[in-house]
Amino acid sequence: MLEGQKDDGTSVATPIVAIVGRPNVGKSTLFNRLCRDRRALVDDTPGITRDRLIAQVTWGERSFCLVDTGGIEEGEGETPIKMQVRQQAQMAVGEADLIIFLADGKEGAHPGDTTVVDLLRRSNKPVLYAVNKIDAPEQESATYEFYGLGPERIFPVSAAHGYGLRDMMDTLVEMLPPETAEPEETRGIRVAIIGRPNVGKSSLLNRILGSKRVLVSDMPGTTRDAIDVSLTLNDQEYLLIDTPGIRRRSKTREKLEKFSVLKALKSIDRCQVAVLLLDGPEGVTAQDVRIAGYIHERGRGAVVAINKWDLVQKDPKKVAEFTESVADALKFMPYAPQLRISALTGKRVSNVLPTLNTVYSQYCLRVQTSVLNEVLAAAVSRHEPPMHGRRRTKILYGVQVSTQPPTFVLFVSHPGAIHFSYQRYLTNQIRKAFSLDLTPLRLVFRKRGGRREKKKR
Repeated sequence: MLEGQKDDGTSVATPIVAIVGRPNVGKSTLFNRLCRDRRALVDDTPGITRDRLIAQVTWGERSFCLVDTGGIEEGEGETPIKMQVRQQAQMAVGEADLIIFLADGKEGAHPGDTTVVDLLRRSNKPVLYAVNKIDAPEQESATYEFYGLGPERIFPVSAAHGYGLRDMMDTLVEMLPPETAEPEETRGIRVAIIGRPNVGKSSLLNRILGSKRVLVSDMPGTTRDAIDVSLTLNDQEYLLIDTPGIRRRSKTREKLEKFSVLKALKSIDRCQVAVLLLDGPEGVTAQDVRIAGYIHERGRGAVVAINKWDLVQKDPKKVAEFTESVADALKFMPYAPQLRISALTGKRVSNVLPTLNTVYSQYCLRVQTSVLNEVLAAAVSRHEPPMHGRRRTKILYGVQVSTQPPTFVLFVSHPGAIHFSYQRYLTNQIRKAFSLDLTPLRLVFRKRGGRREKKKR
């Protein structure tokens, strides 16, 4: 499972659902329909989806991670591409908590469907069976022959037009694992080292550990799986997670690349503090910003470590340009401290763990309700909330509902009247009052009575 968050900041396990079937049965069309956008390429050519796509989907009160896969096929004409697609789909099945098996109702039962179903049975995962391209009730008889595959129930659906999807999705949600809090894996600080391929993640981990515990290579993509290493230093325990590099989607052509991306995203979900490693000589790239966005959206503590700084500092012009570009590109997470290091020489690497400790301390901070409301009252007296019609919006009281990150619920008379600029003002006042300058912080605005109206990250 991946990890998500409720509105009050509580971490919960997010199930993974994989769509699996033969080529050209409509898996990408179903993926797009459920995601309400066109994030997967749709084409009538079999085998067009060669890389898995991943998206967060919410149905009713439940959310899950949906994974699109390439079609599984065997038989004559076996090619490296076919083997890679099949291996990738098998990986998706291995990661999934629930599988949607999709077949083609217009073409009818196919020997390849039996191959896929046999694979799913061996996985021992719960499977929801659906037959696609059924557009009306009178066409549902086309599903009968698929009962020969052994399912107790088959859902006739049309991914293109939406027919039958409501019943299928209601059942899918019922089949998901119960929503439970994600258990802590260690008493120490869980730290993920995140970044593009070949920026020095494994080298940094080795330097922190003082030994070559992780394979280091100049070839991008050496680290295929997340690697956990425990460390205790000065009575502080850490779980250090080295992760695969995250590439841009257009370059995820290699057979294991999408699997590595999923592993890296899961590492962000598992960690409490992420070290975003940048390549100093290359500067900040669009992919660095995307990775930072993953960290920010998941509310993780963050440290930005600029590696290979010994190569940058020789050019004062580059130093100025890099400093400005980082500040501009990562302006959405100004709380993240920046370190300029060299994993190769060890310069300033000794500052990484102490900085992590400080970030983690703020990330876990809990404040007293009475003190919080004193801060809010003082902030309101200096700058009143905006008007709602002819009346001034009132901030009634606030309470901290969770940590990691610190999350505060503010009960107000008219949540919709709280403009972004005023939210930012209150956020800054809370940061200043409780020394929360190095952690993400969330404000949730609710109307008195408990219904959430607006949320601020």
